[in-house]
Parts: sequence; C-alpha cells; structure tokens
Amino acid sequence: MDIRSLGFRTDLRLLELSGSLIEDRGTHLVIRTPDNPTYFWGNFLLLKQRPFPGGEREVIGAFHTEFPEAEHVAIGVDGTEDQTAELQAFAEAGLAVDSGVVLTAGALVAPRPVADGVVIRALESDDDWEGRARLAHYLWAKTDEDVFMAFARGKNAQERALVARGLGQRFGAFVDGTLVSTAAVFVTHAGIARYQTVETHPDHRRQGLAAAVVHAAGEHALSTYELEKLVIAADHDGDALRIYRSLGFVDAERHMTLERRPDRWA
Repeated sequence: MDIRSLGFRTDLRLLELSGSLIEDRGTHLVIRTPDNPTYFWGNFLLLKQRPFPGGEREVIGAFHTEFPEAEHVAIGVDGTEDQTAELQAFAEAGLAVDSGVVLTAGALVAPRPVADGVVIRALESDDDWEGRARLAHYLWAKTDEDVFMAFARGKNAQERALVARGLGQRFGAFVDGTLVSTAAVFVTHAGIARYQTVETHPDHRRQGLAAAVVHAAGEHALSTYELEKLVIAADHDGDALRIYRSLGFVDAERHMTLERRPDRWA
C-alpha cells in the first residue's frame, strides 16, 4: 500500500526501525508493536482511504479482529486533507476524530534564550531516560502508574535503540537536574527526519523550553545528517502549533486519526 501522508509515512518508518511489524492487507495496513501492546499508535490500522458511508462499524470490527486483547481502538486514515466532516460517523460510533497538522522545515529559526540555570542537552544516562518516563506520567497522572510506566519505558527502549543505531537523539531541558521538557528527532528516509513526542511539565510552560528543545534536537539532526526536511506534527488547536511555526515550520498537510482510549487512560 502506497502511503500519501508524510506524517504516516515517517511514523511507520520509525516504528519499523524500532521493531514494530507492518502487514499490508491491500485496503489497509496492520501495525503491531508486540513489545509494547498498550502503545496505541504502535498497534493500529491505517486505512488506504476512508470507508464508504456505513462502513465504520466494519472497520472498528476489523480492528478488534486484529487486536482481540486491545482495550483501545486506534485507526489512521491516509491522505493529506482535513477529513473531519467525512469521518463523523466514527465520532457517532464512539471514537475521537482528530485532524492533526503536519509541518515541515528545511532550516530553523533560533528561539529566544532560556533562563539562566536551564541546561539543554541530549538524554544520556538511565536516570535521564527514567526522568523522561516520569515526566510523561506526570502529564497522564490519572492513569495507573504501573500501566503507564510500562508503556513509557517501552517507548524509551524503542527510542534508545534508534539512538544506538545513530539515527538521532532526544534532547531535554533540565532545571536543577530535573528533566522538565523534551523532544526527539530521528532520521526516517534519505533527507528526512521526524520529531517524536514533545513534552513539557505544566509548571515550566510558557518559558521557552519547548521551543528550546525542539530547536536543539532539530539543529543536532540538521548538522549531523544530510537532511532536506524536518517533519513534526501538532494538534490543530494547541499551543504547540504556534511554537513550531515560530521556529520556521510551515503547514504541509493534515493527519487524520480515530481513537478510543480505555477509561483507565484518563
């Protein structure tokens, strides 16, 4: 199946590089991450195109057939345009319909300096990476700690494998030795690198830290690899979009996802 979406194309390549399995069913792809079954967007279906009207329950049923033990539902729809209106039947079936924005940049604009005492550097030690998992859990504090930390540590293991292969790096902003903001970039294809999760502790937002780590990770990738394009994704209605545009990213496409999370993932 040829994938039109740059967002999904880079997503899937990173998953594949970190050990996920991709099966082509012709009308859709099945993506599995056996080592991290609670990773929603490591265990999902990617549709070649949106289904015909009335086909949403068949698609949801296909997800459950492929992932009979999954508590979540995660389905992507390939394409480059906003398809929110056309996918409302999935919302009526209980899924959240999201139209994210995929942005690209060939060079970055420097952000404003961070406050004295803030250290921007790559994550290196086991403690650094455990701090990243803890930061992620803080953002999902209502989710059971054991469940979430198993997921977060699994994500860390995937990213550390990419770092070990020389494909990129995760950077962080540290305040008094504590990780409070982080972003990563990894090479996916010749000339292309993709950002991975950008996270900032709520107590440290609006201090320029997210911009600083996105910039640091991107500059590292641009200076290390022969890149033509950095790719990043953001919610269409969040602060991240403003931050990324201020760094020189421009909108490239929309990115359609359909999701239902378990109640315990609050």
